[in-house]
Amino acid sequence: MEIKEKLGAIEAILFASGEPIELYRLSEASGVETGSVPELIGLLNERYADNGSGICIKKLDSSYQMCTNEKFAPQIRAAIETKRSAPLSNAAMEALTVIAYNQPVSKGFVENVRGIDSSSVINNLVEKGLVEEAGRLDVPGKPIVYRTTSVFLRSFGLSSVADLPPLSGYETAEKPEEGDIIEDEEE
Repeated sequence: MEIKEKLGAIEAILFASGEPIELYRLSEASGVETGSVPELIGLLNERYADNGSGICIKKLDSSYQMCTNEKFAPQIRAAIETKRSAPLSNAAMEALTVIAYNQPVSKGFVENVRGIDSSSVINNLVEKGLVEEAGRLDVPGKPIVYRTTSVFLRSFGLSSVADLPPLSGYETAEKPEEGDIIEDEEE
């Protein structure tokens, strides 16, 4: 397959998907070797930048997604002002911060850190697609644990949770061990 065809295939798949696509899936679907995909995406992003394009391809953990160019955010906001969602409340930002820095965590963990019932706040974050269920703890009651999503990464301009700024003077509370979590079958 010629390089133009490879670039076109990757671009078409990302455009048509509208959702983040894992590197291995993008490789399989496009017929491009896994190791070559990041380089080709770099070439596509260079092409977009050279042409002043309104789109780019973002890396979100081990996935890629076609997105709008950040420099056009004001124009995009103006065009879709009516679809604008309400900003997150202070309580939602607090709960999201606890989840992002300590994930995966249970609702009980978030409530322990915040010192207040967080059920509705966490449900709101799930509805907005910022957090998702990540399995259940292997303890009595098997509480659900939560983690952030690719929507969270995209919304905050991050490539992965490792890009979160460090918290100074913050001690992490005791959270569940990885072996204590029963993963959902869908993953």
